[in-house]
Amino acid sequence: MECTGAQILLESLKREGVDVLFGYPGGAVIDIYDELPRHPEIRHVLVRHEQGAVHAADGYARASGKVGACLVTSGPGATNTVTGIATAYSDSIPLVVVTGQVPTKLIGNDAFQEVDIVGITRPCTKHNFLVKDVNKLALTIRQAFYLARSGRPGPVLVDLPKDVVQARAEFTWPEDIYMRSYNPTYKPNLNQLRRTVEELAQAKRPVLLAGGGVIMANAAEELTALARRLHIPVACTLMGLGGFPATDPLSLGMVGMHGTYAANLAINNADLLVCVGARFDDRVTGKLTAFAPKARIVHIDIDPTSIRKNVAVEVPVVGDCKQALAGIMEICEAKLSGKDWAAEHAEWVRAVAEWKESKPLSYQKNGNIKPQQVVEALRELTRGDAIIATEVGQHQMWAAQFYSFTKPRTLLTSGGLGTMGYGFPAAIGAQFALPDKMVIAVAGDASLQMNIQELATAVAYKLPVKVVILNNRHLGMVRQWQELFYNHNYSSTNMEAQPDFVKLAEAYGAEGYRIEKPEDLLPELEKALATPNPAFIDVVVEREENVYPIVPAGAALDEMLLV
Repeated sequence: MECTGAQILLESLKREGVDVLFGYPGGAVIDIYDELPRHPEIRHVLVRHEQGAVHAADGYARASGKVGACLVTSGPGATNTVTGIATAYSDSIPLVVVTGQVPTKLIGNDAFQEVDIVGITRPCTKHNFLVKDVNKLALTIRQAFYLARSGRPGPVLVDLPKDVVQARAEFTWPEDIYMRSYNPTYKPNLNQLRRTVEELAQAKRPVLLAGGGVIMANAAEELTALARRLHIPVACTLMGLGGFPATDPLSLGMVGMHGTYAANLAINNADLLVCVGARFDDRVTGKLTAFAPKARIVHIDIDPTSIRKNVAVEVPVVGDCKQALAGIMEICEAKLSGKDWAAEHAEWVRAVAEWKESKPLSYQKNGNIKPQQVVEALRELTRGDAIIATEVGQHQMWAAQFYSFTKPRTLLTSGGLGTMGYGFPAAIGAQFALPDKMVIAVAGDASLQMNIQELATAVAYKLPVKVVILNNRHLGMVRQWQELFYNHNYSSTNMEAQPDFVKLAEAYGAEGYRIEKPEDLLPELEKALATPNPAFIDVVVEREENVYPIVPAGAALDEMLLV
């Protein structure tokens, strides 16, 4: 049966399991929007900015584990997606972004709303396509989703010229997909797993380091089982939070620049570091030459280019994190079933526990609301069962430190790119993915204003998303750096000129709450979280509170500033 390019695209999206499509129409994609109402199985979500569409698709992907999808027009519609694409690329999030393009005959002629979006996004996509033949459209969409979700996941862009969307062709769906030059390794090498077990058997002070790859591979259960069976402390990167329960006695919390005292000290004193699905980002390692100086390192990652890129390792393991962890456990049980791991590591676990007890995450209360208090209150009221999306800045670190994540896919945050404006639209995407879950965006007053227009989207679709604003009337993290490292030279970080967030919420048709006193925090938060409507909760917090610990740029992990 002959179909238009628009029909082929939407049928292909349906076959790839797309049930929510975030988008914004325009001339280059108007034929697709003309066809959309005839495909009720795909729910289109009209956002208020194309950046919001990509962040929402990203949040949908992180919360659900599926591929997020969005559709935008050519020119500025396409360029508005770049920040969201780069965000997803940095954090290995599976997205397919479909952009409109001018007709093929006009490409290169500076036509109205023409940009080379393929060229622009080449450095920040896993792959991208410019479709010039409608006969290849179904295959291209099939390949795009396969690339996005397989191996190390990532965003894929498909650029569709208007004449290709309007052209007609027979619809042929390729059930099987094979790309000769792309063959990710899932099954780890057995010898490398055996070497890992040998290292574990000899180690006296081992640490497991869980990264975002644990979340993306759905390997949290295997990680937790291995850590408990072998009695090994676990530290998490920001992207790995939730991969191991923060409430477990073996949990060290987050590692790195704003990591816990115990996590950073444990890595610097470990004799074996088993890194699972992390890429040794500079915010994790601190000074590279002083990172884990006493440890032999095992690095497990599905992306071979991530191994030995930043840190030299003794045992590289290329493969799927879930399969690798299961394989290590299987070898341990077969070869070392009689080994008393708890006794073997008891002294080390006691030492780590003393570090946790001696210098836990803490803050000084006074007559003002402390931002850490707000996160703790959220944890108490939600019993840790909410999905937390964050913007970027101080509030992001406080959420990471004090919410105590116990499950994977419950923290949605821009780790690699550090994108302000990410959290609110990501929360909207997560709410579409999981409509029965409580979704809370923890925001700063500065970050929120970067995509605040998406409140209209939340209201239009009657989403119960809550935005908790830790309002210190500052560009908080930059102000903190200016205080600590730039001799209190507060340049362009005062954000006192801000809207009344309560009135603004009401103007959009949402609910607005303001909390100014510590004694009102719990009751007002409880009331605001109970409403079935979208809401802004403006919490006026201590203006110059700092995030601690902090490892200064270029310093080693054990050179933390604790107060």
